[in-house]
Amino acid sequence: MTSTILRSVLVAGAAVAAMSVAACGDNANKVTDAANSAADAANTAASAANTAATATSDAAGAAANASGAAANAAGAAAPAANAAK
Repeated sequence: MTSTILRSVLVAGAAVAAMSVAACGDNANKVTDAANSAADAANTAASAANTAATATSDAAGAAANASGAAANAAGAAAPAANAAK
């Protein structure tokens, strides 16, 4: 959800920047170049947001796996601890 919101904000910002340049610019080529640059920046930011979301998901999965491994280790150690009593 956060990456979707971020992507929407970035695309809206790119559109505003392109319209601003179009309103103030003298040359159609400058407007097109500015719009393309803004779109490229928005796409790069969206890609970075997706990469961050994937990394977060991967980290959460790794944490869950580590937690399971710790629980298994504790379960395996319990009989040994009881035998030592």
